[in-house]
Amino acid sequence: MHGGDEVVAAPAGLPQPLDWKFSQVFGERTAGEEVQEVDIISAIEFDKTGDHLATGDRGGRVVLFERTDTKDHGVSRRDLERMDYLISRHPEFRYKTEFQSHEPEFDYLKSLEIEEKINKIRWCQTANSALFLLSTNDKTIKFWKVQEKKVKKISDMNLDPSKAVGNGSIASSSNSSSPKPCLANGSSLGGSYNYLSHDFSFPPGGLPSLHLPVVVTSQETNLVARCRRVYGHAHDYHINSISNNSDGETFISADDLRINLWNLEISNQSFNIVDVKPANMEDLTEVITSAEFHPTHCNMLAYSSSKGSIRLIDLRQSALCDSHAKLFEEPEAPGSRSFFTEIIASISDIKFAKDGRYILSRDYMTLKVLLCLFFLVCTIDI
Repeated sequence: MHGGDEVVAAPAGLPQPLDWKFSQVFGERTAGEEVQEVDIISAIEFDKTGDHLATGDRGGRVVLFERTDTKDHGVSRRDLERMDYLISRHPEFRYKTEFQSHEPEFDYLKSLEIEEKINKIRWCQTANSALFLLSTNDKTIKFWKVQEKKVKKISDMNLDPSKAVGNGSIASSSNSSSPKPCLANGSSLGGSYNYLSHDFSFPPGGLPSLHLPVVVTSQETNLVARCRRVYGHAHDYHINSISNNSDGETFISADDLRINLWNLEISNQSFNIVDVKPANMEDLTEVITSAEFHPTHCNMLAYSSSKGSIRLIDLRQSALCDSHAKLFEEPEAPGSRSFFTEIIASISDIKFAKDGRYILSRDYMTLKVLLCLFFLVCTIDI
């Protein structure tokens, strides 16, 4: 009891409630401290397991974090969450590594400056304990591989300098206080032998020994990020989303008017599968705001528009998917249209649920969950 107010302690075994704060940068900021533009986080993405987290900022950097509380009570945390088990600890992530993904560029043909800000990050399938991810700015997509590698160091010389060679000592600089260099038969090289001399020449009979550095692999490991491929020059407008396919081989990238299909192994060629650009740009009424592959069906994808509609398309229908398989949109109430109607209705992002049955969409003011039901039709020629 403190001043008549009763303090109720949290039950034993339950974690303390989290203190939620809004922040667009890492680290604690003092009151009045100016936030640098390049430090503002612009993209964030968990991998499928939830064990890794990637963030991108406006400075073109990608920072990776690793989950540290993966085991609790001998069972994985994901299994405990699936069983609605009371978990005694909150998720904790520690810093893993970071790398510079994009640099500022300049398009000389269009006189356009391309900033390094990371727009989207997507995790790809892991292989051989290596992490793979896609990152993109406004124009260029990059495929990254992050892997632990053993550190290589330069060891000492392979010959022990304390041991003499033949009847003399190992050759050394004439500026040092050590004995003058000698040949194997014991004769001196004389004072003219100087390592620092610019007109150095090998003495008669050659050097008594050759010191070679040896590269050895230590047990220490270091995370190394390497850019495997660069996918560029395929979008005339700013890339707003990327999504990798469940087949593990392809992914899509979308800008305001087009969606392109890529193969992860081919960086110089892509296929245009959606094109909403009209013949006359004055007839343009909506633009693509986001695109996402279905999590289990590799032939299905959805994209949203600035008018608040979501279209589900089937890649098996045609090479260029001008028509949609299903349309999700809310009918506009009569008399409710205003100057801000389209701004408020514009969908900024969409995401499939893990099983693919639901689509979560986010517009200016609301979050909506849509039930995604479609039928797979199979025809057999007899």
